[in-house]
Amino acid sequence: MADNGPSNGSPGDLKPDDRTRDSSRQQDKFSPADSIPAACALDVIEAESGSCTQIKSENAIGNLSPSSGPSSLQLKELNELPASLSRGWRFYGAFGTLCLVTFIIALDSTIICVALPVSSRYAILARVLAKMKRSKTIAEDIGATAIEAFWCGTSFLLASTVVQPPVASLSHIFGRRPALLASLTVFAGGSIMAALAKNITVLLGGRTLQGLGSGGILALTYVIATDLVSLRERGKWFGLISLNWAIGSILGPLIGGALVEVSWPWLFWINLPFCGIAYIAILITMRIKRKGDASVNTKIREFDWIGTIIFVGSLTSFLIPLSWGGIMYDWSSPRTVIPLIFGIMGLISFGIHIKFCRKYSRCDPLLRPSLFTSLTALSAYFATVIHGITVWCLLYYVPLYHEVRGSSPITAGVAVMPFTGTVAPAAVIVGLLIAKTGTYRPFIWAGWVLVPIGMGLMLLLDNHTETFRWVLIYLTGGLGLGILYSAQAFAAQASASNSDLPFAASFYAFCRSLGQGVGVAVGGVTFQNEFRKQVEKSPEFASKANEWAKDASALVQILKKSPSSMQLMKDTIIDGYINGLRTVWLVLTLLACIALLVSLVCVKAKSLDRKFETEHALDQAGPMEKKDQRVPEVNVS
Repeated sequence: MADNGPSNGSPGDLKPDDRTRDSSRQQDKFSPADSIPAACALDVIEAESGSCTQIKSENAIGNLSPSSGPSSLQLKELNELPASLSRGWRFYGAFGTLCLVTFIIALDSTIICVALPVSSRYAILARVLAKMKRSKTIAEDIGATAIEAFWCGTSFLLASTVVQPPVASLSHIFGRRPALLASLTVFAGGSIMAALAKNITVLLGGRTLQGLGSGGILALTYVIATDLVSLRERGKWFGLISLNWAIGSILGPLIGGALVEVSWPWLFWINLPFCGIAYIAILITMRIKRKGDASVNTKIREFDWIGTIIFVGSLTSFLIPLSWGGIMYDWSSPRTVIPLIFGIMGLISFGIHIKFCRKYSRCDPLLRPSLFTSLTALSAYFATVIHGITVWCLLYYVPLYHEVRGSSPITAGVAVMPFTGTVAPAAVIVGLLIAKTGTYRPFIWAGWVLVPIGMGLMLLLDNHTETFRWVLIYLTGGLGLGILYSAQAFAAQASASNSDLPFAASFYAFCRSLGQGVGVAVGGVTFQNEFRKQVEKSPEFASKANEWAKDASALVQILKKSPSSMQLMKDTIIDGYINGLRTVWLVLTLLACIALLVSLVCVKAKSLDRKFETEHALDQAGPMEKKDQRVPEVNVS
């Protein structure tokens, strides 16, 4: 497949109507204001850039003779105009709001990671904990079975994944702010519903609503960011978003481990104050309007209803058996195989639909086919899925490893901090470096070199590994993952046309969520199979191998409460854990090596310097401010 994604905002990338507007604009009398985009200093003149810079400089001083070129000082002053003119308090308020909503969903996504093993995803654990007269956990308090408790986590992850492309498409038609407000409202409603739940049905409904809102917020965060800043500058702002995600991810396990010991409804109540602040901030700062707004009927006709139904149904059918395979049903069970086959067939049908839907309808396809015409973009999406698999497996299995070693839930949450704490600064620094240098490939390669090294070193972990050793190992992998958080987004977006940038950004976010969903299957199958093999080696407990392997994470609490007379059972389970986790680390290492190879071969260099364009512009100032906001004239002698 040819890597034919656009490398810059060249005239060849423009649509026919864009060329018409450009030609008519050139016929008018030119002023410096005509050449200044609405948002970014990088879109105007840079004294030492390439051909696209020359075009912009000619436009900016089009009324000058060729022999009277501007001085470097004048070019510098003109280059600095947009940043001071366009970035008012609403710009920074809008980005602050994006950081806040990112923090909310990161906190909610990880706050349950530590709470779920404690709150019993397995029936044996629920009975054992009840007899121990501990403080009531979720599964105990509402009388959930093992399968029902399992769905508390799965329903959230499934809903947050499948909703992202439809929400991104709806925001393009109906507007960014209404879509973000709706997603936040759904998320807050789900939090209230889950906190008030007295039975498992209500809790599952609340978690599903939370997932729908969380997925919408995640997709829109990246989409709105593309409306605010140019491609080259996007790295440092995406880095700030990643910073808030990392902070939420760090605090989530710590807060979850503490709150579940007090009262589990507070796992959900804690979201509401943040949601209230975010709701007010969105109303005040995000005055984003779509250019050439259409009527409601036209908007409804533009949406790809058929594609959405096929996509959501097929992806749900694909992810559900991946989630319950080996836990609720065997992988060879018809309840696992049949929906998996239907899901794959449905996704193939969806691909055919988006390819040809314009020929039989007037709708804009849910996913634009042009997103998949570049080998660089395809490799970036593929690597992002692997990135999501890796992050999810680490967030789930690293705390499990430390709980097997005897750590409390809070201590296990702290143990993840070398990963999550490294991701944040790495993402911010790399974003700044990409904005400065205009290149992203070396950072992608560096990230995918560090990740397999970090995952490979985790094969050395055992039940007695010293603290300083596992901290250094985690720091290596966390640094690589943090670099990739910022760098990989550029490979996908630099290959897309200006009109496709918001869709490329949202699909990038979707790929990471898809990786998390697939990570459930990859980590679960790998761990369970190896754990079962290890238990079967013990003559005393071989008959229990299948039962224990279905959800071995539940046995952690049994290990902690078992008397010394059951030491043989404890040793058998611990050996099964260590070897099972070691196999998970091996699989993650192999996947990271594949991603490294793909990035080395397929990711091509694309220019990040292009004209900033968006159909959803942020209204930066009020009426009084607009009166005084004039572009100074550029006088060149």
